[in-house]
Amino acid sequence: MKIIKRSGSEVAFDINKIVHAIEGANNEAEPNERLTADQIAFAAHSVEWLCERAGHTVSVEEIQDMVENQIMALGRYDVARRYIIYRYVQSLKRTANTTDDRILSLIECNNEEVKQENSNKNPTVNSVQRDYMAGEVSKDLTMRMLLPQDVVKAHEEGIIHFHDSDYFAQHMHNCDLVNLEDMLQNGTVISGTMIERPHSFSTACNIATQIIAQVASCQYGGQSISLTHLAPFVDVSRQKIRRQVLDEINTLGLEASPDKVSEVVENRLRDEIRRGVQTIQYQVVTLMTTNGQAPFVTVFMYLGEARTDAERHDLAMIIEEVLRQRYEGVKNEAGVWITPAFPKLIYVLEESNIHEDSPYFYLTKLAAKCTAKRMVPDYISEKKMRELKLSKGEQPGEGDC
Repeated sequence: MKIIKRSGSEVAFDINKIVHAIEGANNEAEPNERLTADQIAFAAHSVEWLCERAGHTVSVEEIQDMVENQIMALGRYDVARRYIIYRYVQSLKRTANTTDDRILSLIECNNEEVKQENSNKNPTVNSVQRDYMAGEVSKDLTMRMLLPQDVVKAHEEGIIHFHDSDYFAQHMHNCDLVNLEDMLQNGTVISGTMIERPHSFSTACNIATQIIAQVASCQYGGQSISLTHLAPFVDVSRQKIRRQVLDEINTLGLEASPDKVSEVVENRLRDEIRRGVQTIQYQVVTLMTTNGQAPFVTVFMYLGEARTDAERHDLAMIIEEVLRQRYEGVKNEAGVWITPAFPKLIYVLEESNIHEDSPYFYLTKLAAKCTAKRMVPDYISEKKMRELKLSKGEQPGEGDC
């Protein structure tokens, strides 16, 4: 049987430590209030029995609570009081430096609490360990100095779980909605370098992944982007490709009908959309941020955000390619196609895609096929969002999707 130490590491249960702790408190009590040797053994074995039947790996704090209860159940309240005082003194000693043991257990990769807390982080990677080490310092500051004591007490007693204590000491954003439109249309700065408005869809996708990585490294929690912000760059590439095709035709001294030119342009454009979407998918699953994990990204797919019919058509092509690539999956190290964890996908159900005769119903069918195999996308109803998600002054039906 294992127990969890305060450092988070697991060790074997040792009944002798319980016996010695009770004996220590017992020796401090008045002689006529002391437990007998049989009573001490009974209390220790009772705690062992409770631990075995707890249904989970118990912590040191839980065991000490059990010891107190067993001593009081035997009617030796002076011994229980001495034991409580002992716990309090030990707690004061630990408060002077609460991080050393936990950090050392991180470096040795035997901190079970950390291993189980975040499946998106590999605790054997150096960058992850550095992030966790910083997190332990933040947790210490948060619990001792930054949070109200009633919140700390509720967290320690399991009434609530204060999830972000490992980042709370810093002034950071949590879960951002990234304004790709502004950064792509007007340019942005990454690591002191000016990034101007992209001149193709594939470049826009590449810049978007760099923005995602930068945001992920400067915040905690997830982030969301909308494919609508990439849609205008489809036509930018279309016009660029058209110029290239016409130049090739003129160079070769050939003639081609406008329809044939458009056919070649659209074929090349779809190939660029495929490569751009692939850039996003592969970059997101292979990027490692400064805290040693892949960016937690959600991609929003909403035809209703498009400002024109032409932009909606281009957005639909992007959505289709995203769904097709997610349905296919990515290859693992053994060459087997698997389901990537990120990006998460959100597909909006709206009038233009929910009926069989809707112009974009084919996307909804593809989304459903993808969900059946890969568990994404998730779905949002535009109708219900507009009905229920109301800002101040808005009426049902006018809300925000």
